[in-house]
Amino acid sequence: MFGATAAAIYVVCCAALFVMQRSLIYFPQRSFPVRDETTLELRADGARVLVSTRANSGPNAVIYFGGNAEDVSRSVPALQLAFPDSALFALHYRGYNGSTGAPSEPALIADALVLFDRVHAAHPRIVMIGRSLGSGVAIHVASIRQVERLVLVTPFDSLQEIAAQRLPYFPVRWLLLDKFESWRYAPHVTAPTLLIAAEYDEVIPRASTELLYKHLPTHLATLIIIPDAAHNTISDTTEYIPLLKAH
Repeated sequence: MFGATAAAIYVVCCAALFVMQRSLIYFPQRSFPVRDETTLELRADGARVLVSTRANSGPNAVIYFGGNAEDVSRSVPALQLAFPDSALFALHYRGYNGSTGAPSEPALIADALVLFDRVHAAHPRIVMIGRSLGSGVAIHVASIRQVERLVLVTPFDSLQEIAAQRLPYFPVRWLLLDKFESWRYAPHVTAPTLLIAAEYDEVIPRASTELLYKHLPTHLATLIIIPDAAHNTISDTTEYIPLLKAH
């Protein structure tokens, strides 16, 4: 009797995990005002997707994909310091800060490709930056589009594997819809790639970043660890902006 009850509870927990999984991955920011004059609007699959921008003429542009709880408009000032001569584009994921729809891995990748193609038409030299969850978006796009340079901040090799490690008693590999298996796309990246890790990252295990690094072409990839930095404070370090703009 006890065994049957425990099994039933376990099945219910698995079902709840499956239903709630995206709410455990994405934490949309909706409370910050978005200025219309600095926002580009994209239409994709019926969704209205916003992009924080800083206009600049010329061939250079930066496309930024943020973390799972980030208001990317707040990252624009740092990007301006690092790339004063580039146009800037920071994608608001679906459901985040003015964008409609719901976030998912297929939706984020689709919107990122729409943004890339839109930007590339006017700015052929693109630096792509992905932070945390955004590193999974950036590396996927860079594996099928030509970028000048790829920067991955606190990146991981597989969201699925991190989730499986944190929930070892559940069949995460069967339940997870958004796997973000960056290691699958890493070998197809043709741009110089910089991975920036935090010494004391409490969210992304160092081993996950190092596994991703090993899957990238060895002649293109560089891994730098910022001392004394944590996952959410890495952009506050003195090393961060110089690393972003390094060529």
